Amino acid sequence: MSTVKKAWDLVDEAKKDIDNLTAEQVKAELDAGTATVVDIRDFRELYLKGKVPGAFHADRGMLEFWIDPQSEYYREVFKPEQRYILYCAGGGRSALAAKAMKDMGYQNVGHLESGFGGWAAAGLPVEDCKEGSKWILRSDA
Repeated sequence: MSTVKKAWDLVDEAKKDIDNLTAEQVKAELDAGTATVVDIRDFRELYLKGKVPGAFHADRGMLEFWIDPQSEYYREVFKPEQRYILYCAGGGRSALAAKAMKDMGYQNVGHLESGFGGWAAAGLPVEDCKEGSKWILRSDA
């Protein structure tokens, strides 16, 4: 019988191969314009909690398809030679996503180790995503 690997073990493995950044390091790169910051949380999380100002939203479920230049879902914001910093709520999903990007050929990838929660807890700016939102949120969804 095979043993199921723990999700957090996968996260720990992924972190060995990517840049694990503090909120202050991410802010410095964002301010310097040296990286594209990518929010991979579900759109409901953005709506409810906001996002890092200037971050591009790429739902985790579509990331691999959006970064693949051969995919019909490819997004022009993704170029393998550029720098990307991903974040989620607490750092687990973003570590796995950053590792996936690296495995697909994006070499300059990191993640916000403390996630959006760490960003907000550090008192860094948060952009409200409710105003003018095009998303329709249903309580039964």
